[in-house]
Amino acid sequence: MGLGGCISQAKYKSLAMAIMAIFFSLTTPVGIAIAIRISKIYREESSTSLIVEGVLNSCSAGILVYMALVDLLVAHFMNPRMQSNLRLQLGANVSLLLGAGCMSFLAIWA
Repeated sequence: MGLGGCISQAKYKSLAMAIMAIFFSLTTPVGIAIAIRISKIYREESSTSLIVEGVLNSCSAGILVYMALVDLLVAHFMNPRMQSNLRLQLGANVSLLLGAGCMSFLAIWA
């Protein structure tokens, strides 16, 4: 939904928008097809599978952390009201760290 909205707001030419929409709508089915093909030869116990899974999980986690810190939180933390109030800055940073700590604690059971 977010990428589709960005494509429509970008005011590209009709052909470029159509090509982007086609690629956008095909990425999930193509990914599923690739996963089905790979699942035929996938062995959970092999060291290569564990390494690949670990690398992909860490890349996914890194993307999520980046999106949270750079794209979502920066708008709140760079707000002029936040910048001018030290107490509000301290509360926001403590809340951020406390929330990250709680999420890490919940990861014990994941």
